[in-house]
Amino acid sequence: MGSFAFATPVILSALIVLPAIWWLLRLTPPRPKQEVFPPLAILATVLKREETPSKSPWWLTLLRMLMAAAIIFAIADPVLNPRSGTLSSQGPLVLLIDNSWSTAGDWQRRVETADMLIGDAERADLPVSIVLTADATHDAVPGSAAAAREKLAAAQPRPQVPLRASAAEAVVEALNGTRPGTVAFLADGVSTPEDGDMMADISSLSPADVRLIEGDGEGAVALTDVSNTANAMAVTAARLTRDAPARYRINALDQQGRSLATTDIDFAAGAATASAALSAPFELRNDFARITIENKATAGATHLLDDGFKRRRVALLSGDGGNDLQPLLLPLYYISRALQPYADIIEPRGADLSAALPEILAGNPSAIIMADIGRLPADTYAPLQQWIARGGLLIRFAGPRLAAAPTDDPLVPVILRRGERALGGALSWAEPQPLADFPTFGPFAGMPRAEDVRVNRQVLAEPTPDLAERTWASLADGTPLVTTRQVEAGRIVLFHVSAEATWSNLPLSGNFVEMLRRLVQTARAGGAQTATRGSEAGVALPPYRLLTAAGILTAETGAAKPITVAAGQMPVASLDHPPGLYGSEDGFTAVNLLPAGTRLDPVSLSAEGLTMTRDSLIGREAVSLRPALFTLAFLLLLIDGLIVLVINGGFSRPAKAGRGITAALLLALLPLAGLQTESRAQDAKPGDAQALERLDTTHLAYVITGEADVDRISEQGLEGLSQFLTYRTTLEPGDPVGLDITKDELSFYPIIYWPISATAPMPTAAAISRIDAYMRNGGTVLFDTRDQFTSLEGGTSANGQRLQEILANIDIPPLEPTPENHVLTRAFYLLTNFPGRYSGSPLWVEARQDARNSGSQISSSGDGVTPLLITGNDFAGAWAIDANGAPVLPTVPPDDMQREYAYRAGVNIMMYMLTGNYKADQVHVPALLERLGQ
Repeated sequence: MGSFAFATPVILSALIVLPAIWWLLRLTPPRPKQEVFPPLAILATVLKREETPSKSPWWLTLLRMLMAAAIIFAIADPVLNPRSGTLSSQGPLVLLIDNSWSTAGDWQRRVETADMLIGDAERADLPVSIVLTADATHDAVPGSAAAAREKLAAAQPRPQVPLRASAAEAVVEALNGTRPGTVAFLADGVSTPEDGDMMADISSLSPADVRLIEGDGEGAVALTDVSNTANAMAVTAARLTRDAPARYRINALDQQGRSLATTDIDFAAGAATASAALSAPFELRNDFARITIENKATAGATHLLDDGFKRRRVALLSGDGGNDLQPLLLPLYYISRALQPYADIIEPRGADLSAALPEILAGNPSAIIMADIGRLPADTYAPLQQWIARGGLLIRFAGPRLAAAPTDDPLVPVILRRGERALGGALSWAEPQPLADFPTFGPFAGMPRAEDVRVNRQVLAEPTPDLAERTWASLADGTPLVTTRQVEAGRIVLFHVSAEATWSNLPLSGNFVEMLRRLVQTARAGGAQTATRGSEAGVALPPYRLLTAAGILTAETGAAKPITVAAGQMPVASLDHPPGLYGSEDGFTAVNLLPAGTRLDPVSLSAEGLTMTRDSLIGREAVSLRPALFTLAFLLLLIDGLIVLVINGGFSRPAKAGRGITAALLLALLPLAGLQTESRAQDAKPGDAQALERLDTTHLAYVITGEADVDRISEQGLEGLSQFLTYRTTLEPGDPVGLDITKDELSFYPIIYWPISATAPMPTAAAISRIDAYMRNGGTVLFDTRDQFTSLEGGTSANGQRLQEILANIDIPPLEPTPENHVLTRAFYLLTNFPGRYSGSPLWVEARQDARNSGSQISSSGDGVTPLLITGNDFAGAWAIDANGAPVLPTVPPDDMQREYAYRAGVNIMMYMLTGNYKADQVHVPALLERLGQ
């Protein structure tokens, strides 16, 4: 049950006059009933004294009392779940606002809540200190309400976990001993390890009032772990604990944003975590670029994948087939058992290496592991070396055969001594050697040394000046255990011990599994680029693509710093290293927001000596009952009026009845005239009036795709272009109009903007036919695939494919990029290109000469105006403005002049649509002047 309060409780004191109203109403008799002649009828009525009451009926009095009480309660303004009371006037208002990843969904409500508190402080003449917990720097010095609003308007949610302790420290330092009046903490609902430190800092300020304001926590759903298992992509998600179960849709997307696989993840009632499996073939799973939660546009609901998440194909070769009755002595037994959870194992069909090795190389494996192979067939060396040079990883294990092989083998990373070294035998003075600490470079950096591993035999390397640089692991006596050599784009790695437990007990330890896993992760995956993560320690990778708070990859890197990736470790996001992709187009590492195993626990704040008031964000919870009470009082007034009409004989004769009914209907319809609806004005007009309004004023129109974000940007974009046209030209367009192309009349609009979205429903054949007819009748459609940025990666984007499907059933004319002397380039401004939010895509128009020679029925039907325009530069994204006239989306790259040229391109397009080939005559002006002799 929610809380309840009155906004103006003093008004309730008027209830004490209700008994007086009762007494007055009861003593006031009804108005005498009037009758016309004849006099006998009057006399007959007067004689019936018992039918004329001396007092008002009790039930009518009760009705009027209820009406008076409803009006009194309505004026007192009862509110369900009201917000907290007024601010404390003992000091400045301190606003601690979480702008973390989970606030992206309800950020606008948080801004409205903070603005309401700033307004309260402004009315109380209190300074305001505002701090955002996910920002890198904090300016917590109290200032004016106007400055606080300006800072609030510039604030945006960030793809970060809130750092509340540093924000609270900034407040303590800025106040410098000043006691705040009210400290309002707008929390994202998720607890952090810094909550205790933050509350300690707030307690040290001794505020008069502390408020905790939370949202509903619906946005706090995140992907915490993703792993590519043998049969599926395992996904783990976390949410704030709730009593009710929940189901979310998980999507696996490729680099172009196309959905490759989907599944549902189910949270049981009261569960904070859940798991699911994205089943897909091995090759398809290696194309996954990111995993997302559908309808949860946050950085936490997006998990980026890099080459390290892809499964590798690993081929296993052995010089000795062994005995199947003794599997523990097989050379490949421990290797296959160690790699099965992390890679797909490929085994040769036969023991003939001259036939098996070319077959394996044809399958393009990520790595090849050879266990105790000394000599290979002569015809296999060249293709194997070519495979390594192209980026292959060859891992070899020693054994008796390798120890007896020639020392000039090109497939070993170092020069080996002939024979093997025995440790701990009757003929050796040396004891079995343990492992030394792993060096700080290489893929084994950071691994703990296995104390129980002992090596009894090994092959030795000839000392060379670079032997230490090539050694990734060694024994306690300094002799190498694992050596390596880079061969162009590939690598050769050698274990100086055997792959089974005869030379050492390393294959029996957990270190063997981890060492193999890290080595295989450095290999390329399915012919892709070489993985960056884990290749070398201390590599600093620059930011390549960063994740926004809404879970969108962007090329804007801002103040992000290069990240140093430790071999074998997952990088962690921070303020200096936001989540995203670090590296380059040739290879990158994914940095995700939340580490594996993260739990989302509800925020729980407490501090000794502080009383905290809990409140909710405005916009949904607080409900005023005033409108309902006023409506009830009005209905009671109508009922009272009808009763009075009946008592006074208002329905005694037909004429009077007609007048009474008419009056009653007018009274009933009166409040409906003032009701505000959310429907558009044009929807409420009759068809003829709407047509006249459309014909009287030029409107820019856009196609409603059914996706709220796309349609909002289209409306804001056309609104921005309409204002630009009003300021710069004599054209004053009306409000933009959203069109349902299946039923709305299209002929009212000279041009229709159609943003293409591959995720929107495909238009029906009937809708496409209406668009076809519109273009045949002289209308123009501006198709915007908005994919110039994504198309830079090559290939046709999903939006481009959707446009091809739409145009497949339309008889379109031949197209060409806008020529330099086209009317569009000089219709109003002189332009050389037509940028939007992006600037790389040409503006395609009807090919003028080719169109005249073609058999298309819709070409050049609109007074020389092209029937369709196609771009990928996202015009609406560049034109879009908010209610304050500020741009909604940044241009790529950020450039104010690019946005100016985008507006100019829109002006030229509109002038071209409205004037037809009138401007084309200017092309012939030089020839006309020459003929006139001027």
